[in-house]
Amino acid sequence: MGPAGAEVLAAVKGLSGGPAVIRVFVPNAVLRQGVARAWLLLVGLGLGLLAVSVVVADQLARSLVRPIANLAQASDLLATGDLTARAIVAGPPEVRRAGSGLNRLAARIGDLLAHERETVADLSHRLRTPLTALRIDAESLRNVEEMAQLTADVDAVERTVNEIIRAARRPTGGGVGALCDASMVINERAAFWQPLAEDQERPMMVEVAAGPVLVSASSEDLAACTDVLLENVFSHTDEGAAFTVRLSRRAGGGAWLVVADDGPGFPDADPTERGRSSGGSTGLGLDIARRIAEASGGSLTIGRSTSGGGAVTVGLGPPARPLDGRRRRARRLQSGPPGEWAEDGTPWSLLGSSRANR
Repeated sequence: MGPAGAEVLAAVKGLSGGPAVIRVFVPNAVLRQGVARAWLLLVGLGLGLLAVSVVVADQLARSLVRPIANLAQASDLLATGDLTARAIVAGPPEVRRAGSGLNRLAARIGDLLAHERETVADLSHRLRTPLTALRIDAESLRNVEEMAQLTADVDAVERTVNEIIRAARRPTGGGVGALCDASMVINERAAFWQPLAEDQERPMMVEVAAGPVLVSASSEDLAACTDVLLENVFSHTDEGAAFTVRLSRRAGGGAWLVVADDGPGFPDADPTERGRSSGGSTGLGLDIARRIAEASGGSLTIGRSTSGGGAVTVGLGPPARPLDGRRRRARRLQSGPPGEWAEDGTPWSLLGSSRANR
């Protein structure tokens, strides 16, 4: 190849006239003609194929991400207790199969819970027959005072049975957005237990913040939680042991409910397992109170009172605020209530802090 162009020489033998040489010469002007255009075409074709591949890959990714995101959203709603949530069945066969399976699982869970609620309601309804017989026996008593007392007790048991039936038939997730005035509920329950405290000569101190103290729990649930805590005091401490019921506002909203007694306190072992109790009871009481507290966005903490007895601190969450139609996830609050300190300056929630069932 020279400065004027490219030259190719090829020797050829076997000709009749003797060896010959074939010479091909291409000048530079002809040699480089169209090369730049060919390169431009190749680069343009490559860029075009790259753009098409990016668009195709984006569409394929969207076809996978969208149904998976919808599936994840439905799973989150189911996790919060919304059993009406369903996933949109779309996307590749595997994703459609997962969505269909999640929908069938949600429907099955709803059926099982509905069956369980109806079963509990039916079993509770069977208590009406012995209650009716007990009422007849009470009304047949000659002593008017005893008849009135037993009749009132039967009425109280019947009201409890009716509440159990209503609670059992309550749809799942019905407690979302519940709201009540904790000061009114605590005052009512304290007044209910006051006569029994007087009969057992128990000093009872009730300190309730001036209402309204709004918390994210229904009045029925908060009353049940308070009854559990007070019943534990009467059942697991000696007669004459003093106790305190204190309701205070929490800085971030909601309230602190503290029930402290002068009894022996909780055992050193951690009886957190549901159904286990060292006091001869069912072992469900504090677990019920804990679940009520956590459902409101709070927590339940076990500790010691200033006298060395038991102290149960229930944190109740503030009223739920709607966030663009989305369900607000409950937060478990771990800090202790302000102003609750032992004699050595240690918060009650840090003294023997544990969860227990009585």
